[in-house]
Amino acid sequence: MPKAKKKAASKKKAMARRKTTNPRTVKSELKHISWDSVELEDLNPLLQRHFVVGQNIMLARVLLKKGCVVPEHSHHNEQLTYVLEGALKFWIDGKSIVVNAGQMLTIPPHMPHKAEALEDTVDLDVFNPPRADWINKTDQYLRGKK
Repeated sequence: MPKAKKKAASKKKAMARRKTTNPRTVKSELKHISWDSVELEDLNPLLQRHFVVGQNIMLARVLLKKGCVVPEHSHHNEQLTYVLEGALKFWIDGKSIVVNAGQMLTIPPHMPHKAEALEDTVDLDVFNPPRADWINKTDQYLRGKK
């Protein structure tokens, strides 16, 4: 095979390899973070949050004042909610579930859910993959309402 054809074939193979390479295989970065150093975002008068994003996961610390309602919504992200202080009432899968301090709830992807803070509450939410709407601040269902 002539040199030019070999070079073209080699280039074609390299391009094919690049197309099948997962762009998410970028090396992860080690982070050591304090919540005090993460911006606390005021979403509405009763709701604040801050979050840290890893390569494939997000951890959010959410502060809800008594009476705060998170409107019904769903997302493609799997969610785990762990209540540190207070209590949240969820309406999910045709049930109402109260999650108290020390308890958690796992929410599968695409499952509609709504929540209300029964008292001042602090919770940790874990999402996989990270919530793009939170990162991009396009989560209008949480902003500016009680």
